[in-house]
Amino acid sequence: MSKKQVWVSPNPDGWWRVHKPWDKRDIVHLDKKQEAVERAREIARNQENELKIQNKDGKISWSNSYWRDPFPPRG
Repeated sequence: MSKKQVWVSPNPDGWWRVHKPWDKRDIVHLDKKQEAVERAREIARNQENELKIQNKDGKISWSNSYWRDPFPPRG
């Protein structure tokens, strides 16, 4: 299974972008990081994607997968 991703990244102008790494266009631009994270989480859940969130320094601060695991753990 290929993993598709949704990213939240800062923009030098001060806003936050929600985007997919292979797409040239952003999905949405938001003023606050928390708003961008909530919107990206909603998109990742609906499309069963992986969510990656970057800090202003460019490092990944958080990541989570939202797809159905074909081999879930027992118990």
